[in-house]
Amino acid sequence: MSTEDPAPQKPDSFAALRYKDFRSYIGMRFFFTFAYQMQTTVLGFYIYQLTHSKIAIAFIGLAEAIPAVGIALYGGYIADKYEKRKMLLIIFAGVFMAALAMFTVTLDSLKPYIHHAWILPTLYAMIFCNGLARAFYGPATFVIYAHSIPKELYPNGSTWSSSTWQVASILGPLTGGAVYGFASHIFPGLSGITATFGIILIFLLVALVLVYLLRKFPPVFVPKENIWKSLKEGLNFVFTNKIMFYAMSLDLFSVFFGGVVALLPVFALDILKVGPEGLGIMRMATSLGAALTMIAMVRFSPMNRPWRNLLVAVAGFGLSIIGFGLSRIFYLSLFCLFMQGAFDSVSVIIRGTLMQLLTPDHMRGRVSAVNSMFIGSSNDFESGMAARFLGTIPAVIFGGSMTLLIVTITFFKTQKLIPLSLNEIHSPQTSEN
Repeated sequence: MSTEDPAPQKPDSFAALRYKDFRSYIGMRFFFTFAYQMQTTVLGFYIYQLTHSKIAIAFIGLAEAIPAVGIALYGGYIADKYEKRKMLLIIFAGVFMAALAMFTVTLDSLKPYIHHAWILPTLYAMIFCNGLARAFYGPATFVIYAHSIPKELYPNGSTWSSSTWQVASILGPLTGGAVYGFASHIFPGLSGITATFGIILIFLLVALVLVYLLRKFPPVFVPKENIWKSLKEGLNFVFTNKIMFYAMSLDLFSVFFGGVVALLPVFALDILKVGPEGLGIMRMATSLGAALTMIAMVRFSPMNRPWRNLLVAVAGFGLSIIGFGLSRIFYLSLFCLFMQGAFDSVSVIIRGTLMQLLTPDHMRGRVSAVNSMFIGSSNDFESGMAARFLGTIPAVIFGGSMTLLIVTITFFKTQKLIPLSLNEIHSPQTSEN
């Protein structure tokens, strides 16, 4: 009998995909994200085309952020307390009905019966409804993800989950822009916005079916105190866990100041003059950079020195935003957006892994809700208002510069975390101090 040690096994890059619930989860996430990215791409362009107003773009972000942030904590409380599959069925059914309403109000055949003044209020109302759905969607899927694979597979699962999201974010805007721009040429009498919403409805229906195929995820949290004490417990956990608080804050301020997605319709129409097809390609470029980077991270994990890598990634994100603001060449702009997505994907993987590892099972919904509040606060409203008062290009450069400032401040506040490995950060003593 050989006394030699067995050869070390290679890491299984497909480990998380071997679990049925996880496959159903990322399938659902893919189709929902595809539809959602198509919708946000064409809505921004359609509304800007109708109004030529940067404030109108800002109100898109505001209409969604008010409910998404306002009831996020309650959404997390419900996600901890109730069965998650049933929650998602209700959420997806609501999003489907909102998309159906937007499809109807933009139909050319119904325009003689719908007053023009009602189109924008209806679109904003449905965006508001989507914001309500977001408040519950994030916490529910956060809990489902956590219980679909073992904890030791969270880094691998986070990479696959984020990669799936990014692939859908590549195809969604590209498809939305192409359909919006070319539908009327292929199908005379059918407007681009109508054709796009038709495809959105199909993909939302597929996502709804995939949710139905998930197993039930019963609650692991039975509240023994009133709702306000339960919500306070979630808030206290985040604000006393320094690593989680700094990670969420870094995301909040970098995206709040550095987000340029809301302004892409302005660049497509007025600055680069590339139309809806160019808008779809610009939205795709960011997601393509993120997806390719995430595919690479399946093999080359950024978790060896996660906090150092997080700061580097957010700094690169800020520099990419500045480069995009200064560019007047379409292909250079695409490169800057590609790099923005690449750097952002690194930070998404790191933050997602840290959140899953540091959050107790009975608090996942509420902690995810707090994170949703941080993300929701960094919405497109700031970008649109800054562009209105500073000008589009100065607003983008200002946002990138503020992102670099935030990274610098965070660096000096968290220097002790920079040399630590994932296991060292995961230790209770490190996360609390």
